[in-house]
Amino acid sequence: MLIGAFAKRTGLSQDTVRFYVRQGILKPQSGIQGGRNPYQIFAERDVSIALMVRFAQSLGMSLKEIAEVANELLDTGLSPEREIEIIDTQIAKLEQKAVDLVRLLDYLRAKRGWMAGGKSEGEPLFSEEGLCLTQIAAFKP
Repeated sequence: MLIGAFAKRTGLSQDTVRFYVRQGILKPQSGIQGGRNPYQIFAERDVSIALMVRFAQSLGMSLKEIAEVANELLDTGLSPEREIEIIDTQIAKLEQKAVDLVRLLDYLRAKRGWMAGGKSEGEPLFSEEGLCLTQIAAFKP
């Protein structure tokens, strides 16, 4: 399929598809049409890779990490141990992200409560650790 049909099928923009091709994440075949700029022909395998990329990004993987894993998969395959290593890394990242989201939610709830209460007590602030501190005296320059 050509880039337009591929983009529609995968939900990616054509610019994103071109970017993935430049990064080596997608490797379409070159067609005979198109003259000096041959058409790129995408196969079902490319659809699977694009969907895997979107899923991996939703897990927090960078495009660099995704490209490395994709190249490893295509070159040598992934051993069960390597697959577990990749999954364990993503689990750890997601667990940290969950902790960070809880901190952000705590802060936003405290800030909203402070604002709804007329800003009468100390304003909630973030510490260097990102923790919500709800009883700090208001900052006075």
